[in-house]
Amino acid sequence: MDRSKIVAIITGAISLILAIAYLVIVQVLDFRGEMLPAPQSQIDVPVQVASISHLAPVTTPAKD
Repeated sequence: MDRSKIVAIITGAISLILAIAYLVIVQVLDFRGEMLPAPQSQIDVPVQVASISHLAPVTTPAKD
């Protein structure tokens, strides 16, 4: 066999192994079931807004 034929066979085998491994990983991840959204925090976290423009500063109304 030529060297190029051996390289082609090895490359094809590696490609098949990677393809089968990918399909197995996808099936395992899919088998876990439906994805659930991340839980929402129950703590009230204040949000601060900042402006990067000196021409239009962002102001927030004061809370009484």
